[in-house]
Amino acid sequence: MRVDRRLLKNLDWALIAITLILIATGVVIVYSATRANPALTGGNPFAYARKQIIAAIIGIAMVIGLMTFDYHLSERGYYALYFLNLLLLIAVLLFGKEVNGAKSWFHIGPLGIQPSEFAKIFLILTLARHLSQKDSLSSFFDLISAFVHIGVPLLLILLQPDLGTAMVLVAILFGMLYLAGARPKHLGVIVLSVVAIVVVWALLSAFFGVPFPLKSYQIARLTAFVNPQKYYDGAGYNVIQSMTAVGSGRFLGKGLFNSTQGRLGFLPEHHTDFIFAIFGEEFGFLGCFLLLLGYLLLIWRGLKIAYQAKDLYGSLIAGGVVSMFLFHVLVNVGMNIGIMPITGIPLPFISAGGSSMMVNLVGVGLLLNVWSRRLKIMF
Repeated sequence: MRVDRRLLKNLDWALIAITLILIATGVVIVYSATRANPALTGGNPFAYARKQIIAAIIGIAMVIGLMTFDYHLSERGYYALYFLNLLLLIAVLLFGKEVNGAKSWFHIGPLGIQPSEFAKIFLILTLARHLSQKDSLSSFFDLISAFVHIGVPLLLILLQPDLGTAMVLVAILFGMLYLAGARPKHLGVIVLSVVAIVVVWALLSAFFGVPFPLKSYQIARLTAFVNPQKYYDGAGYNVIQSMTAVGSGRFLGKGLFNSTQGRLGFLPEHHTDFIFAIFGEEFGFLGCFLLLLGYLLLIWRGLKIAYQAKDLYGSLIAGGVVSMFLFHVLVNVGMNIGIMPITGIPLPFISAGGSSMMVNLVGVGLLLNVWSRRLKIMF
């Protein structure tokens, strides 16, 4: 496996530096969140940090591997990638392991592999090719094929059920449609129509007993989001504890390894969904500001790559990756501070999770690939 030196000269070293800093931050905060919980770590305080490091090493190897291929190779493998995605999603429904009520996992050694995470990358690559082949997206009719494209993998993910990942796929779709030239007013009408349908359906369910597609715990999360104090001993408990953790960090935080909400077991899932709350408790407002600044720089570099790509296909790939990162950050941080419902969407590079780490690094690898090939190089 060999990377041409002329491509190395064109790498986005700022993007690489930001990514490595986020990874290192994630490993440290995951260790801090899990080290004092023997029930979680099996008595090994380094267990989760070790898994993060292994996943990061595998992910970095994937990035290096991606750099050896021109991203247009995935354009030629469009059908293979699309059906491989469907095959993995079907396989996990049939043979996967159920975790927290969702049949979403394969276990390979110490790592859990979540095909729905990798579905994000498959969608970005295949949808980019699909949209780059279209002459126009100026009407509602032109948008239909894109929604059909996402429909089958979206349904398979909802069957697991994994509503959070399904929402990410929809966010990627809308981001890429916008970048491909879809009219904002058309996208806005679609969003408002979906919201209206959900509201009407919920009212029909409440007053007339019409079956509602959401699970009972998902409905409880939505009601708790509106008024968490009313459900403080039930569905609102997590968000109240999360906001308590963030608020108790004040400006400078309590210091590394000094979180009480996580260490004393008040905040469930504090190493995954609510890792931002632990970060805020230990590093305070200043630390949260710097972390969000890191994400802002990551997204800015991604947008720059999208707008300077040498063709529409590369631009759409970069736009899809940026949409993925942006949605993850907004929703995860939002639910940690109580302005978004709890959805189980991880914080990129920070939340514990091998599949999430690898997929995020593959996303960075795609950005680097598009950027390094933005100029014509004679081979």
